[in-house]
Amino acid sequence: CLAHPDRPPSPVNVTVTQLKANSATVSWDVPEGDVVIGYAILQQRQDGQMQRFIREVNTTNRACVLWDLAEDADYIIQVQSIGLYGESQASKRVHFRTLKETDRLPSNSSNQGDITMEGLDKDRQLQTGEIIIIVAVLLMWAVCLWAAVIALFCRQYDIIKDNDSNNNKEKTKPSSEHSTPERPSGGLLRSKKKSPSVNIIEV
Repeated sequence: CLAHPDRPPSPVNVTVTQLKANSATVSWDVPEGDVVIGYAILQQRQDGQMQRFIREVNTTNRACVLWDLAEDADYIIQVQSIGLYGESQASKRVHFRTLKETDRLPSNSSNQGDITMEGLDKDRQLQTGEIIIIVAVLLMWAVCLWAAVIALFCRQYDIIKDNDSNNNKEKTKPSSEHSTPERPSGGLLRSKKKSPSVNIIEV
C-alpha cells in the first residue's frame, strides 16, 4: 500500500556507536523540512531469540541507547520516524555485534580511531590543565617570596635609620648644655652695689 503523503520519510544515516558488551547507541538523521515528533526502533537478535520494539514520542532526539544486550551477540535494528499523521517506513537494516567483557574497543567499529583520538585529546587536556596549575602555583610562590624579601629589607632599613637618628641626638646634647651659661648668684651681684655716703656738717 502507498504511504500517506504527510508521513515523514524514513530516517537516513542509521549508525551504531559506543559498542559495549551489554549496550550500544544507535543514531540517525531526519531530512530537513519534515515534522517529526518521535521515533520507533525495532531491535532483533539475529538468531531470533529476542525482539524488542522501542517507541518514543514528543521528543526531538536523534539517538537512543540500547540496554540489556547479550554479550558477543549479533543484532539487527531498524528505525522509523513518527510524524503528525503516522510513522514512516522502516529504515534499512543495520547489523552490529556486541563486544565481549574482555574487549575494550570494537574490532568491527568504523569509529575506532575516533574513540582513540578522543581519549588522547582528553589526556592532553588533563596534562595541559595540570601544567597551568603548576605554573600558577610557582608564580604565586615567587611573588610571596619577593614580598617577604622586600618586607625584611624595609624592616632592616627602618632599624638602621632609627639607630642613626638616636646617635645624632646623643651627640648634640652636651653642646646645648654649654650654650646656656649659668648666671652668677645673687650674692655676687649685691656685693657690687655701692653703700650710700653720709656727709656730716659741723656748726
